Amino acid sequence: MRFENKNILVVGGSSGIGLDLVKLLTEQGATVYAASRTKNDAWPSSVKYLELDVMQNLDALSEFLPEQLHGLVYSVGSINLKPFARVSANDFIDDYKLNVVGAALTIQHALKSLKNAGSSSIVLFSSVAAKTGMGFHASIAASKAAIEGLSVSLAAELAGQNIRVNVVAPSLTDTPLASKFLNTPEKMEASAKRHPLGKYGSPKDISAAAAFLLSEESSWITGQVIPVDGGMGSLRTNL
Repeated sequence: MRFENKNILVVGGSSGIGLDLVKLLTEQGATVYAASRTKNDAWPSSVKYLELDVMQNLDALSEFLPEQLHGLVYSVGSINLKPFARVSANDFIDDYKLNVVGAALTIQHALKSLKNAGSSSIVLFSSVAAKTGMGFHASIAASKAAIEGLSVSLAAELAGQNIRVNVVAPSLTDTPLASKFLNTPEKMEASAKRHPLGKYGSPKDISAAAAFLLSEESSWITGQVIPVDGGMGSLRTNL
């Protein structure tokens, strides 16, 4: 995969999967526009940065973007796990605003640049929990399922303008967001054993899938949810 002369926006690219994706795309020749609350010194020097909180006003994003945008990745999320009895209305609302409304408004602000590119790709992130029942995941699973619904609707609406929309649905991945689930050897071992392939995900596993969906190699793929989950969502090996 090569991205020379391609402009890619990564929202939430300062850590975890987004950070790995920024590095990968830059290595492959892309001009990366990163929008996040904080800047990361690990970014390549060529990365163009906008300080942005997706829960606030996004008007600055339209001015920040180039005339042509070939790819958009919304790599913002949350892991809000609670017993259902303790999940508040604000928990549901905040998870939905961050994961779904933030993604939708970001795409709206970038839509003109995406159209101008002639051919472009949008990649969103769901979770294995959206389709695989997991206790304590009510608010996050609901918002991630909504992301999948948003993506197929947009894929249909934007297909005539040659804008593709796809989703990557990971399982537990070793990122700062998931650190509390992997902060002891015992937790790491237990998490690995829950996956049929015997390991939890790394940022590179997920960023590679996102980069593929941004690339011309995936030019006939749209409206899809791609599980990158070590088999957790579809396999049962301990019978």
